Amino acid sequence: MNRILVLLLTLLAGGAAAQQQQQPSTPYYPAPPPTQAPTVQQGAPTTGLTSPLPASIPKIDRTEIASDAEAQLFADARKIVWGRYAKVKGAKPGDVSVTKQGNVWVVRGRIDSVAPGSEGDWASVDGVVEKIAPGLVQIRGEVAFRVAKVEKGTACKVAGVLNFKRSGKSHVWRLAEGDNPCDGMREGFDLVYEKPAEKKPVPAQPKRS
Repeated sequence: MNRILVLLLTLLAGGAAAQQQQQPSTPYYPAPPPTQAPTVQQGAPTTGLTSPLPASIPKIDRTEIASDAEAQLFADARKIVWGRYAKVKGAKPGDVSVTKQGNVWVVRGRIDSVAPGSEGDWASVDGVVEKIAPGLVQIRGEVAFRVAKVEKGTACKVAGVLNFKRSGKSHVWRLAEGDNPCDGMREGFDLVYEKPAEKKPVPAQPKRS
């Protein structure tokens, strides 16, 4: 009797130990979820970063005059000649104005082509003069070319610092960046000096007695 009782106690103890060793089944088998998420290394803060690109176009508050003679000549630039149509019969020059707004020189002009077959085409210039030097006028702005057969008539623009160069005794400043960005044609965009008309004094009328 005692042997049977000892055997039963041994079996019960072994079953309890086996039940303790057996892990309850979970949906996270074979391993339970961690009690804490793994740590991640933080990168450098994004505050205080600067861009290599300029935030905006620099403002021009003064035109640099490195040649008074060139400035006096350019002040009387009055006409625009557009090389694309300059040799077409019936072509006429356009108008350009050079004005001073405080310490800054401003250039604005436009030429509307009237040559046969080119009606509706035009070119324009709009900008401020950054620098006037011997044989050079630098304008920050844009020159636009509208040609009906190019880009379905959408104006093609050259923008930024534009260099108008003059050589020798010429009275013409030609745009160095004058290739049309749409079809690659050399436009030959010129600003032309025009001698101011001399005002002749009106002779005094004799007084009637």
